[in-house]
Amino acid sequence: MKVDNSSIERVGVFKYLGTTLTNQNSIQEEIKSTLKLGNACYYSVQNLLSSRLLFRNLKIKIYRTIILPVVLYGCETWSLTLREERRLRVFENRVLRRVFGSKRDEVTGEWRKLHNEELRTPYPILCGW
Repeated sequence: MKVDNSSIERVGVFKYLGTTLTNQNSIQEEIKSTLKLGNACYYSVQNLLSSRLLFRNLKIKIYRTIILPVVLYGCETWSLTLREERRLRVFENRVLRRVFGSKRDEVTGEWRKLHNEELRTPYPILCGW
């Protein structure tokens, strides 16, 4: 396309104001890039979230004020499919498992990861989607 003797190239993917736009209006690339940024943000505060010196409430506040806004930036315009919603939940569950740590099984006495339902019980308002 030409405008005033300048040619504008047609591209398939374009980043505008931090949001990835595609020519097919697919949200998959946007979710992928925000999860990548969320992972980078998580790993920058990983020592705090896995520390036994901090209370869980403080770790939750760190998660909600530092990591979650990075992942959910621009989410008001997303029309999520079940696949993208699941990817976001997997990310959140992984971070929350690190925050809450392991749980000792009452029957066997062995340490195990928390189940998804157990992650939602103490803090049900965490899910942003």
